Amino acid sequence: MMGRQEVAQAPLFYSFNLDSHIPPSHLLRGIDRFLDLSELHQHLAPHYSNTGRPSIDPALLIRMLIVGYCFGIRSERRLCEEVHLNLAYRWFCRLSLEDPIPDHSTFSKNRHGRFRDNDTLRFVFEQVLARCLSEGLVGGEGFATDASVINADASRQRGVPGAQAHWDKTTPLTRPVREYLDALDAAEEERAAPKKVSLTDPASQWTAEPGGPAFFAYSTNYLIDTKAGVIVDVEASPAHRTAEVHATRTMLERTEARMSMKPERLIGDTAYGSATMLEWLVEQKGIEPHVPVWDKSERSDGTFSRTEFTWSEQDNTYGCPGGKVLRSNRRAFKVPRTGVNKADTIIYRASEHDCRGCSLKERCCPNTPMRKITRSIHEHAREVARKIATTPQYLRSRCERKKVEMLFAHLKRILRLDRLRLRGLHGAHDEFLMAAIAQNLRRMAKRLMPTVQESAKGHPA
Repeated sequence: MMGRQEVAQAPLFYSFNLDSHIPPSHLLRGIDRFLDLSELHQHLAPHYSNTGRPSIDPALLIRMLIVGYCFGIRSERRLCEEVHLNLAYRWFCRLSLEDPIPDHSTFSKNRHGRFRDNDTLRFVFEQVLARCLSEGLVGGEGFATDASVINADASRQRGVPGAQAHWDKTTPLTRPVREYLDALDAAEEERAAPKKVSLTDPASQWTAEPGGPAFFAYSTNYLIDTKAGVIVDVEASPAHRTAEVHATRTMLERTEARMSMKPERLIGDTAYGSATMLEWLVEQKGIEPHVPVWDKSERSDGTFSRTEFTWSEQDNTYGCPGGKVLRSNRRAFKVPRTGVNKADTIIYRASEHDCRGCSLKERCCPNTPMRKITRSIHEHAREVARKIATTPQYLRSRCERKKVEMLFAHLKRILRLDRLRLRGLHGAHDEFLMAAIAQNLRRMAKRLMPTVQESAKGHPA
């Protein structure tokens, strides 16, 4: 017999427990267990008045943003609708069935105001990282770094050549343009005009991936601990290799200063294998560089490469396969010269007389009168990196570096952060920080909640 739902008169009173409707295995239960915002109000207290109408609780705004970034809800309008409808989201945000949802404009008002002035998102990120430390998810011995390009909220059609970029300062400027112009005014050195500048987001970098069209983008730079893949720092930068390497320095120094963590080794790809970066790691920071050396000395035309020349530290010379000597200076100067050029290298040259009559000239320098070899002034650090590359630990580090790539894939495919919503370098900074907070919270919930549930079964309340 077909059943029919009976529609009775609605009861006058309801007995409804929101907590009982959230499954024990729900992701937000795990995140709620490890998220502690008890110190947030004290952190933001200087930015609120002692009188007037009470504001919306900043902890509520942070919890709603975490929901949005954890579940890939990119629009703040849609986030408010989802929190209004979804019982699990309401429970996580500490909202009852009757509590109203903040308006979407509240997020931008706080983001561009007190949150940014007090670096609130950085504070929340470090609180989450401290919880990861206390839970034993951070080893602190090995860090890995890398960068990934994220599309900026800027149209390719709104770009102009860098030398032609101009804004009418007599009319109101948008916030990203004002921040860009202020950064130019505050720069100590005058920067060369970029190839192309976006009129809507001028701080973004005109870049392209191999085989694809060019676009405006930012880079998100991750510094992770290799034990469990926890993000220990994140930094936004233009999508440029030099800026990405500088961001890694910033993250390492900030992690050491604010979290008292300094790794024994740093894992990275060839982009971080420049001579200056290796010198900074080895000589100044005392960190083992598990990084391939950026080296273009190997030749593919069959002639001798630099590795076939013998270096003499005592004599400051190179010995060629033919038994001749390459020197940096072949005559004495009244004023001693270092021989260091603008590229921080020293050029060692053989004698033209020696090369002219050498039987190995066709295999050494067939197209030049003499053989020349460049040597970096940071060659000692480069040699340290080359020796590390021959160890079994280096091979293990190559595998551990994939954990950064996995986080970037998770960022773009699961959290759907393949294109930014906010403009300007500050906007990219805010989005990357929130995404890192969400990824660390998800990591704790996924790894530690099974242990929590098993211990709860063994010790019933």
